[in-house]
Amino acid sequence: MAVEFISSYLSELNKLSKEISPSEFDIFVKELKGAYDRESYIFVFGNGGSGSTASHFVCDMNKGASYGKAKRFKVVCLNDNIPTILAYANDVSYDDVFVEQLKNFLKKDDLVIGISGSGNSNNVLKAIRFANDHEGKTFGICGFGGGKLKDLAQNSFVVQSKDMQKVEDMHIILIHCTMQLLFKDL
Repeated sequence: MAVEFISSYLSELNKLSKEISPSEFDIFVKELKGAYDRESYIFVFGNGGSGSTASHFVCDMNKGASYGKAKRFKVVCLNDNIPTILAYANDVSYDDVFVEQLKNFLKKDDLVIGISGSGNSNNVLKAIRFANDHEGKTFGICGFGGGKLKDLAQNSFVVQSKDMQKVEDMHIILIHCTMQLLFKDL
């Protein structure tokens, strides 16, 4: 039973990897390079597994893509300050945990990356909408056909699966490919 399960799981991941849009990947890399060239901040966030992906991505960019370089990426994960998140969730609304932090930091042309497996997380959408309205650049990383995030963000990367774990697997592959490419090219 386990052998068949893992074979099927990996077969589906292989199929999804072949469906990745090279143009979406290219746009994502160009957005990150643009932020690097402008010395803009990059803000990343998500909930649950997507929050873990956001933290992982920030580590990969701040250390993995920047280590040993004179010029470095400036990437901040908005879901890593738990006391701030809990304060806004308790005192304001969970829908505001990311947007309220952006109000403190966002400047024109900063890159704001929302990660949502479903593409429909209200707190992610609210932060992306704020960034759009305040001259930020926005990118959505999503699955399940993209949800609302796909159309709200200026650009997006969509995994065409309705299996959350496989969506998250593909998002991790995206960030690892991105980190390795940027480390090599910059």
